[in-house]
Amino acid sequence: MTLIAIDGPAGAGKTTLAAKFERDLSVDNSVSVIHMDDLYAGWENALDEQLTQKLEEIVIAFTSHSTFTISIFNWSSNSFDSFRTIEPTDILIIEGVGAGQKVVRDSGATVYWLDIDPSIGLERVLARDGRDIELHMRQWQIDQARFFESDLTRNHADHIITS
Repeated sequence: MTLIAIDGPAGAGKTTLAAKFERDLSVDNSVSVIHMDDLYAGWENALDEQLTQKLEEIVIAFTSHSTFTISIFNWSSNSFDSFRTIEPTDILIIEGVGAGQKVVRDSGATVYWLDIDPSIGLERVLARDGRDIELHMRQWQIDQARFFESDLTRNHADHIITS
């Protein structure tokens, strides 16, 4: 049973790395991936205590080999409107901003941190998700920097990848 967290600023390539890990590791193991974008409660309330509680519930369920359900956030309707059930698996990968926070690290997760220049990260996200979210993304960059500073996520990463 292995827990992997892939964290770092928006646009750093976390989802791409998670897909590579899933592809490579699923040859000999059962693997599930949870995307933090599914767990956030919108732009303003994303990196709050409620998210930490969700991650704690996920980690407890995974480490006890239990089936668990997560609510999925719909960014178009700005609400949680669906669910995903996750069966016990050999490997769980949690990827996204906040994935490597203390509650996940304390569970024995291997944490990967991806670095990126903020301006490059912003451009990657806008190219992927559309320029109409630029104001939200600029605020997100401030919010994620504050979160990382208070959590010291990068300092506690097992592996740091710079691009």
